[in-house]
Amino acid sequence: MYEHTVLVVEDDPLIRLTLSECLQDEGYAVVEAGNVLEAIAVLGKHDRIDAMVTDIDMPGSLNGLDLARLVRGCDSKTVIIVASGGQVVGPDELPDGGCFLAKPYRMADLFSILLHGISRPPRGHLEDTCTENLKPAPLARRST
Repeated sequence: MYEHTVLVVEDDPLIRLTLSECLQDEGYAVVEAGNVLEAIAVLGKHDRIDAMVTDIDMPGSLNGLDLARLVRGCDSKTVIIVASGGQVVGPDELPDGGCFLAKPYRMADLFSILLHGISRPPRGHLEDTCTENLKPAPLARRST
């Protein structure tokens, strides 16, 4: 039985599948959604979502930031991670306690946020993890 549930909201099926499998391998229960409206339906069906990882750019009129704000407005305990490969989001654009990951990100960084976020009290609890522990993924150096 899984102890924590993560909602993965990603419109690219391959990225969603890969992320979901990695999270399951780490022991998380995973629920998937391909857009914001599907995510809202999932949230309505589940008693508890411990964390949400959402892309920003989604089909439809609502994006991942809209979803993040909606989730935060309903639940102060859910760990919210917003990711994007095309945008950089500052702390003032995220809901309280939300964290931004630039794509491509290291799975170890995502797992660190989840581990620290789920085990700490809500409201602003991820700032240290997001700002101090996460550095851009190093570029591989070519040996000459």
